[in-house]
Amino acid sequence: MSTPQSRVADAIARVPYAKFLGLRAELKGDELTLIMPFAPHLVGNPMLPALHGGVVGALMEVTALTQLAITSKIEKFAKTIDINVEYLRSGKPIDTYARARIVKIGRRIANVQAEAWQNERSQPIATLHGHFMTPEVDEVGA
Repeated sequence: MSTPQSRVADAIARVPYAKFLGLRAELKGDELTLIMPFAPHLVGNPMLPALHGGVVGALMEVTALTQLAITSKIEKFAKTIDINVEYLRSGKPIDTYARARIVKIGRRIANVQAEAWQNERSQPIATLHGHFMTPEVDEVGA
């Protein structure tokens, strides 16, 4: 029987870009936080310096997909239909955190919100709202 922590590790391992980002997870109860440690290759604007927006968006998308995977307890990942990212502040060259909240999981579509922050969770650097296609029960065994 898999533990919640092993399900999180398995879910993150299925996303090759997560390794590039250096993502690691903390799971406390049902609250998942993904951590992206700062690395120089994540900088998009070296003049500021600021994190690349695509890196921040990917962090939140992986967080949303991972939260869906552990909540639904289905081995197969949901597929992204669309996401909307709002960039609120420049990402500083420090560690970045993200959490996702599942708004609703329907028969085929899941609605998820995520946010990324650095020093204070009350001051997010970006937010994500996404729709994801969940695997059908008959697809799971395939």
